Amino acid sequence: MKKLLVFLLPFLFIGCGTVSSTPTKKVESFMASYQTLDDKVVEQLNTTADSETKFNKEQKEEYIKLMKNHYQNLTYEIKDEIIDGEEATVVVEIDVTDYSSAMRDAEDYLNEHKEEFNDENDEYDETLFTTYRLNKLKESKERVKYTLNIYLTKVDNEWQINDLTNTDRMKIQGMYQD
Repeated sequence: MKKLLVFLLPFLFIGCGTVSSTPTKKVESFMASYQTLDDKVVEQLNTTADSETKFNKEQKEEYIKLMKNHYQNLTYEIKDEIIDGEEATVVVEIDVTDYSSAMRDAEDYLNEHKEEFNDENDEYDETLFTTYRLNKLKESKERVKYTLNIYLTKVDNEWQINDLTNTDRMKIQGMYQD
């Protein structure tokens, strides 16, 4: 019995400690939530699509499908972890589809060919341009790497990720334009 206890003791400490709650582990879990499309990520995606007033129903569905695929193909590498007491920063390099170029190209095309997005009354139709822009996003194959500094705070002995900046959200979505 004593030998069994000596053998199991290290596993008990590992299982019950905060080893799984390091800043790096918390960020890895956060990034994996995008790759696996966990419920919270899908809920946020649906909320974003619902709030987009330029989308019709089909465009919302297409956008959600596009972004789900984008998130599943996101890759990342933890570059550094800096802990300073109850605060931490985890530096992450992400690799995502470069949607920013497609968005920029679509806007440029609109500025040069606005008449192509006119309806039968020869008036600009936002729906036509939104469809064009979604198609440009679907065609995107180029990838881009971004660096994120993810900040965490220790609360009740558990690392919590602080709110992301809008810039970091845009980077994860592949739509950051500098």
